[in-house]
Amino acid sequence: MEINPNLSEKGKHDYKLVLLALKGDEKAYAELLDRYKDAIYYMLLKMVNNKSDADDLTIEAFGKAFKNIEQYTPNYAFSTWLFKIATNNCIDFIRKKKASLISLDQTSDELEGISTPLQSDSPDPEEDMIKNQRIALMRNVVEKLKPRYRTLVDLRYFKEYSYEEIANELNLPIGTVKAQLFRARELLYNILKNSNPNIK
Repeated sequence: MEINPNLSEKGKHDYKLVLLALKGDEKAYAELLDRYKDAIYYMLLKMVNNKSDADDLTIEAFGKAFKNIEQYTPNYAFSTWLFKIATNNCIDFIRKKKASLISLDQTSDELEGISTPLQSDSPDPEEDMIKNQRIALMRNVVEKLKPRYRTLVDLRYFKEYSYEEIANELNLPIGTVKAQLFRARELLYNILKNSNPNIK
């Protein structure tokens, strides 16, 4: 495929990186991530007004773009294509949030509150059991991941480390941490989906 002469120098450089990425060059992926992660993050932050959501949506946007990178054509800039993916993904996220769908992240007491509005302040043994079962289920699923992904998920979701803390702990660039966490989450999702076909 020839490089579109109408692309800017930046666009042409991006396309060269895309071609390298298609050949499996990890450095090319990392450079593309590095070039656009801040711009994507701040755009998403304006849309969702929540740093944690914007962080997760940034990883998802790059994950989707990298997964479908062979679909990119140099008729327009890579950045245009990437921003479109990020925007569409974010709109889907906002729509789902507004629909108040019950998600895996909701705690069992939030779910209990839907059917039983009157609750005492004392801890409910059944509630604790449900919570513990959910944690055990997630740990069981995490155990099926490769060791490097398992460590990342453990640090991020069980020990609640920030991306910076994980990067320091594992001596990895923050871009690598984010990219690998996306892959880990995708693998987790697929494992859960296979074990429970009702998960969408």
